[in-house]
Amino acid sequence: MADIEDIATRIAGIILSPDSVYGLINGALTVPVDFGYMAYGVFDTGSRYIHETMRIRMAAAIRSDILNHHHISEAVKLVFNDFNKYVSETEQDKIYRGVVSSVLGRLGTSMVITKISGAVLERVSFISACSSKPYIGAISTILMIGGMSERSIRTSESLQAEFPEIYKLLRPRDYDLLYFLFKSSVQPFVDAIHVRMTQGEPTFRKIMDSVEKKLNAA
Repeated sequence: MADIEDIATRIAGIILSPDSVYGLINGALTVPVDFGYMAYGVFDTGSRYIHETMRIRMAAAIRSDILNHHHISEAVKLVFNDFNKYVSETEQDKIYRGVVSSVLGRLGTSMVITKISGAVLERVSFISACSSKPYIGAISTILMIGGMSERSIRTSESLQAEFPEIYKLLRPRDYDLLYFLFKSSVQPFVDAIHVRMTQGEPTFRKIMDSVEKKLNAA
């Protein structure tokens, strides 16, 4: 678990500069990483049955259009709503007014969610466009889809093991399968929620106090 100051620094960084999520997501959603996950899946025969069951669930979710903008936004929103329920309205006003000068208080949450959802769709669209060339592109698409599906499954498993409170939040709507797409941009908020669940309210309050100080000093 990251320490209090590290979590606070990462939260403040995203709030002060929402556009930074583009860099986080671009760095996370890369083709080489997907190839690595795909290779990992090939050699990890012990989990093959469990993963096959999850792939069936994934296929059903894709048929239900889970990869559209609405579902990605809703998945991100669930995480932020869970974070915000532990933060008073007064604190939210102080925190999120740093997002954009003309947007005050809790409206800032929507701004961050919009940035994250847009960054995810932009990156996924870019990967798809780059993989649409004849022959080589078609093969790359097949391999990449395999890698992305493997990453989706393993990220869901890690979420369940490390942050069960967030997994339980996302799993009913199959949003745990989308988590790998935006994990890098919500992780500090997830870390803060987990600290509250495992270390208690006083430690969570220390994180929020530190976030406020960093925002005021900016």
